[in-house]
Amino acid sequence: MIGGFVIQWYYVVIAVLALYLFSVINILREYERGVIFRLGRLLGDTKGPGLILVFWPIDKMVKVDLRTITMDVPPQDIITKDNVTCKVNAVSYFRVVDASKAVVEVENYLYATSQLAQTTLRSVLGEVSLDELLSEREKLNLRLQEQLDLHTDPWGIKVALVEMKQVDLPSEMQRAMAKQAEAERERRAKIIHAEGEHQASQKLQEAAHILSAEPAAIQLRYLQTLTEIGTEKNSTVVFPLPLDLIEFFMKNRKDTT
Repeated sequence: MIGGFVIQWYYVVIAVLALYLFSVINILREYERGVIFRLGRLLGDTKGPGLILVFWPIDKMVKVDLRTITMDVPPQDIITKDNVTCKVNAVSYFRVVDASKAVVEVENYLYATSQLAQTTLRSVLGEVSLDELLSEREKLNLRLQEQLDLHTDPWGIKVALVEMKQVDLPSEMQRAMAKQAEAERERRAKIIHAEGEHQASQKLQEAAHILSAEPAAIQLRYLQTLTEIGTEKNSTVVFPLPLDLIEFFMKNRKDTT
């Protein structure tokens, strides 16, 4: 009786040990690392990938994902340098490069990075004007990335990219900008028209000098104009006058003056 009882306990102990050994075995994927705490103290190096042993309850493991994380920064109320209120949202791309720091140095690195991205977005964009915000996005994106990466470096996090997605302006500002753009287009149209008139007057002056040097050229141009008018299907009536007669009146006018 006693021998049978001992045998039963023997099997129970073996089963418990087998279950414990199975629980000790952990498999980490290629993009995962394990941060091991032994009796509350951090072990030197992270574990993984592959097969690792975690001797519970002495050891405790925290898994950290090393893949690039895409985090959406919710719209933030921005007051620009020229006192214009707008909403700006962005997206940030970062990854953990030091799993031990990401676990030990900050309580929740995802939440901390999200909050830091929001405050950095407000502080950086609040130092620029609206025109810079709309026209210099690449420069501002680089500045946001540098500021965010500087503050997350002690946490073992590398910020690779920050991109502003959309800038929402008040309807009053949109109407004012539309009027400004329309006025700018009208100004450019007037300038182009004036430049065209100036160039045309210069060309006419050059043509007048050429025609005055060759009197026969004026007569040929006169005949060409009559030919163009005659080929058109219209009701225009043309009374051709001899050029000699016109020259006679022009000479008399000069003599009288």
